[in-house]
Amino acid sequence: MEIKKINQDFSVCKVMDYSLVNLNAEYCFVGKTDEEKSLVCVTSDVPSNVIERDDGWKGFRIQGILDFSLIGILSKIADVLAKNSISIFAISTYNTDYVLIKKESYQRALDILEHSGYVIVE
Repeated sequence: MEIKKINQDFSVCKVMDYSLVNLNAEYCFVGKTDEEKSLVCVTSDVPSNVIERDDGWKGFRIQGILDFSLIGILSKIADVLAKNSISIFAISTYNTDYVLIKKESYQRALDILEHSGYVIVE
């Protein structure tokens, strides 16, 4: 399985509303529940109306379109990294999964995944 590195810095945010979010940005993940409105975006795209933010994330995506019948793809990655004390922030889209890791653990995580049989692509 191929993992594609994303050469951007990400921020995970809680926002007041989505009025200042650039939905046309290259990466923009929004989530809304009865308790909060969340945004994950490139750090340079963070809007001014954030309530809280956590910067310093790097990411990768699982290459290709993942069929909904596939089981355990994200959990296997999470398990390999958890066994090496690396925390993840996972985001799923219709086509695939994205994994964010704090910058200080990012290269180590990629090395561990490559050693575990994943192919890392630029």
